[in-house]
Amino acid sequence: MNSQLKAIVLAAGKGTRLQSEKSDVPKVMREVCGRPLLSHVLDALPALKKDIIIVVGFGKDRVIDHYDGYEFAYQERQLGTGHAVLAAKEQLSGYEGAVLICYGDMPVIKRETYESLLQEHFKSGNDCTILTGESSLPEAFGRIIRDDDGAFLRVVEERDCNSEQLKITELNTGVYVFEAPKLLSALNDMKNHNDQGEYYLTDVPEIMRLNGAKIGLLCRDLGDEILGVNTVEQLALAEEILSSREPNAYRV
Repeated sequence: MNSQLKAIVLAAGKGTRLQSEKSDVPKVMREVCGRPLLSHVLDALPALKKDIIIVVGFGKDRVIDHYDGYEFAYQERQLGTGHAVLAAKEQLSGYEGAVLICYGDMPVIKRETYESLLQEHFKSGNDCTILTGESSLPEAFGRIIRDDDGAFLRVVEERDCNSEQLKITELNTGVYVFEAPKLLSALNDMKNHNDQGEYYLTDVPEIMRLNGAKIGLLCRDLGDEILGVNTVEQLALAEEILSSREPNAYRV
């Protein structure tokens, strides 16, 4: 595996639907199996601790104090996932390698899944590789739009899908590997012309494709790995899933 690897973990969210604002606990610090959501994510990452950048926002001091030795970027205002990655722009300046981007509230993704994504990225010589897959969980992920030859075209968020696109079963997990220079260039071309006024990371692969970049897909049967924790019910489900697994051999 290519030794040039950094990871960005998006962990700035407030977690309103988890009611974390009532106790000032950031979403990623809510616990499952006795440990914060973010800890389960960090355990699974193949990147070295020194090469992991955690993007913080709400309750940042609590996260920073808990994870001594990691690098942090601060997203002062939460203006979307693309905006969150831009918060780490300074840390990526001059870096020429690959960047794995994932989420601090997706604690169920296994290390082997991240490793498979990285292997596909390096083996295929992609500029961007997207983790996609099918799942029976009722998660509102965007759909992957391919052309007639099966190549990537774009991601359409579920709320923007037409009736035919909603039938597509290949979901965008939001987990990517990018080559850093092309990622930074595409981030500068993001627009916030949507009803939320936010900058979406899901737009970046299409921006890159239109600029001639090579976009790859790793499609897997993800099952419960696709779970993102946004509600009390999802928190309980994550607890159930993780407690059924063997103890994590990669705990940091």
